[in-house]
Amino acid sequence: MTAPAAGVPERLTALVQALRSHGVRIGTGETVDAGRAVEALGLTDREYLREGLAAALLHSEGQRAVFDPVFDLYFPRSVGAPPDGRRDPAHGAGAWRESDTADLRERLAAALAANDRETLDQLAAEAVDGLGGYGTANGAGGSGGTGGSGPSDRSDGWSSHQTLARLRPETLLARILAGIRAGATGDDEFTDRLQADEIRRRIQAFRERVATEARRRVAERRGTDDIARRAIAPTADRVDFLIAGRAQLDELRRTVQPLARKLATRLAARRRRAARGRIDLRRTLRGSLSTGGVPMRPVLRRRRPARPELVLLCDVSGSVAGFANFTMLLVQALHDQFSKVRVFAFVNRVDEVTDLIGRDAAGPEGLSARILSAAAVTGWHGSSDYGTSLGEFAERYADAVGPRSTVFILGDARTNMSDPNTGALRDVAGRARKVYWLNPERRSLWETGDSAADTYAEIVEMHECRNARQLSALIARLLPV
Repeated sequence: MTAPAAGVPERLTALVQALRSHGVRIGTGETVDAGRAVEALGLTDREYLREGLAAALLHSEGQRAVFDPVFDLYFPRSVGAPPDGRRDPAHGAGAWRESDTADLRERLAAALAANDRETLDQLAAEAVDGLGGYGTANGAGGSGGTGGSGPSDRSDGWSSHQTLARLRPETLLARILAGIRAGATGDDEFTDRLQADEIRRRIQAFRERVATEARRRVAERRGTDDIARRAIAPTADRVDFLIAGRAQLDELRRTVQPLARKLATRLAARRRRAARGRIDLRRTLRGSLSTGGVPMRPVLRRRRPARPELVLLCDVSGSVAGFANFTMLLVQALHDQFSKVRVFAFVNRVDEVTDLIGRDAAGPEGLSARILSAAAVTGWHGSSDYGTSLGEFAERYADAVGPRSTVFILGDARTNMSDPNTGALRDVAGRARKVYWLNPERRSLWETGDSAADTYAEIVEMHECRNARQLSALIARLLPV
């Protein structure tokens, strides 16, 4: 591993600061532990160092998605442009030709088939250097086509997307499998499928190597700290629900139970504090007569609060469904904290789905599909209609809301130009203990287009709730005790 230009303590401190900027909680103790890990492991084996720092600094496996690319920036595998690995020295270092790309693809296919990780790292660096450069440092122009770009040390930047688009490593799958089959005996379909899956995994790992190399090259030119904060994907709990992909939503579902345990502990503490009650002034003054009017022993009004009821009314249409599903699973995991939890889903009709997300249900995977197939949440069209849904909820499920009920409405409040039916929301708010509306859109987008968010916010409390981190904070603060 090439020693970093800055001192190791400075690199380590900058690494910690970058991780903190991505929401990873790292205290002084963890930072000291990381320093001791560097001292014990040294810089000889970069992967040992990576694992040692991860063990010292991280609190969950999900944080590795942020840690690994940040580590690669502050403790890079190499510095500067890679050595020219093209076979024909007659090509020189001044141009990248079609034959160079073809040669790189041949070497890449061989390295993928052999799973030669060291060679794959070298090829990723060569690919970014030769195919990923764009623009020029002096602004003189851009890189040419696949075979005509100049030397990339004059590039303004490096793009992993451009590199992969020109190299097309995914098209090597058939060639690699054909070579493996040619050297194998027998014909086993199951083995072929396993081999294909393994080669796809290696290709994906190579794509990640290319992305890492492109970030490293850009960071050397534009500053490591800036790239570490701006060019690293956030952890799943900081990704907006409306743009979260399937993998990120799956990661969030895996965090439901640990998050629910943490929230349950907080709720229990709040409930204990609330049970102490406020000072009973009359009884306190009466008791102070024995101490000359000095209230030495305050007397509290003892509360005997009954466990509250919770009602969720969730929009499960479109991109809002990911937000609603995660919240439903989280609240269901907190079921024991309440005397009753009822969950209702809607698109343009309302149906109760409490049993579909219950603890005995078939698990969190495919919750949206289960709700859409088993519950009557759509009528004659598939677009959300808040006015009709609120009216049907207020009429059909009036028994679900009472003076002990706290209602959470989940949705973006976009009515598709239909009547918002504010009267139905006022009816629900009048019967409930409290009504909160959690909106996954940015506050700046409320009341744009077909949104009725500001209209509904005049009736009930509406909170911006764009990601799981905001949701957990709101749930801990707003859930009744």
